[in-house]
Amino acid sequence: MTMPYSTIAQLAKGLQDGSFSSRELTQDVIADIKARDQHYNSFISLSEDQALAQADAADARIAAGSAAPMTGIPMAHKDLFCTQGVRTTAGSKILDNFVPPYESTVSQLFLDAGAVSVGKTNLDEFAMGSSNESSFYGAVHNPWDLNAVPGGSSGGSAAAVAAGFVAGATGTDTGGSIRQPAAFCNLTGIRPTYGRVSRFGIIAYASSLDQAGPMTHTAEDAALMLNVMAQFDPQDSTSAQVETPDYTTSLNDSLAGLKIGVPTEFFEAGLAAGVAEATMAAIKQYEAMGAEIVDISLPNLKLSIPAYYVIAPSEASSNLSRYDGVRYGYRCDDPADLMDMYCRSRAEGFGEEVKRRIMVGTYALSEGFYDAYYVKAQRIRRMIKDDYARAFEQVDVIMGPVTPTPAFDIGSHSKDPVAMYLEDIYTLSINLAGIPAMSTPAGFVNGRPVGLHIMGNYFSEAKLLNIAHKLQQVTDWHLQQPQSL
Repeated sequence: MTMPYSTIAQLAKGLQDGSFSSRELTQDVIADIKARDQHYNSFISLSEDQALAQADAADARIAAGSAAPMTGIPMAHKDLFCTQGVRTTAGSKILDNFVPPYESTVSQLFLDAGAVSVGKTNLDEFAMGSSNESSFYGAVHNPWDLNAVPGGSSGGSAAAVAAGFVAGATGTDTGGSIRQPAAFCNLTGIRPTYGRVSRFGIIAYASSLDQAGPMTHTAEDAALMLNVMAQFDPQDSTSAQVETPDYTTSLNDSLAGLKIGVPTEFFEAGLAAGVAEATMAAIKQYEAMGAEIVDISLPNLKLSIPAYYVIAPSEASSNLSRYDGVRYGYRCDDPADLMDMYCRSRAEGFGEEVKRRIMVGTYALSEGFYDAYYVKAQRIRRMIKDDYARAFEQVDVIMGPVTPTPAFDIGSHSKDPVAMYLEDIYTLSINLAGIPAMSTPAGFVNGRPVGLHIMGNYFSEAKLLNIAHKLQQVTDWHLQQPQSL
């Protein structure tokens, strides 16, 4: 029995048919990670004992005939989701020894569904980054090219799925951190509407922007995972109390009459020619399926980077103020006094990118600059949201590239934060507006994957998954596999 590159749907069928047990499958997965993950560094920690106990419980559920679609499926969680009794680090030295006493809503929902959590995946520290190079536990390598980044901040989850260790993993998306690594690693990744998935128990970066979602090989698998994740949660004050559909039932709906908006701003200077060609070729596939292509404009798109990099660091500076060396997490040795403990614990515990964003955010919120920066950024946020509202009066969905280039080389942007931030030019506006968006495989440029960005109106995740699924029925990009190590 081999796990690599099986889909969740295929594994679920094998478990139901009795072709293998969840324990056998989980043992295979853990052995595979131990044997090969030194090439990718996609996992921070494995939960072998807990995973095998969960697998045994799943086998019992299957034998009793009470299994759900995710029962017995090995998966992984980005190490931002608190997991009771299992170390949760956020990729940071400051939380290296943190073991949560409670479970995040998302991870609890997967436990309730009978899924098996084999471990926690690597990420940019506190989800701050676009390359998965800022982790305290080292950079993650892209399974398609070990010299390339896997994208960030959910790069560990992306690499774990792309390498064939697990069929699905959770990620979080604050400015593109599900979609960009999905594009770089040839995966399907969806960032749901803000509030669709509970944030309770997810270590916060920017609270008004963070949203969790699944990363898988196929749209069908993403639908199966989102069926578990998308639930109203009274523990999360931002959780949307709206009806949650079964995302698998509309996967095969016809696309006839679908209006697809293509923003001119997505195809201006800065977009690599190969990415533009692959993106447009994928969009043309939809035209062949009966969709109509409409040129649209998102005039304030160019303002999304400055607005985001004021709002997100401002929220981060507030959220990360709790890491002070007092209650939990890293504490410096032999502090001279309380102030020395605060300052040294934070200076020694946080990495460079986190410090940079805390300082930017604190500056933007400081007296004399709040109105000039933070308030102005929030006004721009409203303008961006209005741009999307006007666009969705003309079209059903919007399409374009996920990133301006394919995956870049490890270290190539490390000394230039602005170049790193520009990698998010097409994704940030989605988070500022709070709408759902996803990446689906759309080809390759020089052997490195390219993703198609599909954006929808609020709570239209079912339509986005349907659109991605239909493309995957007529193309084989999502079936391509990197050379196994």
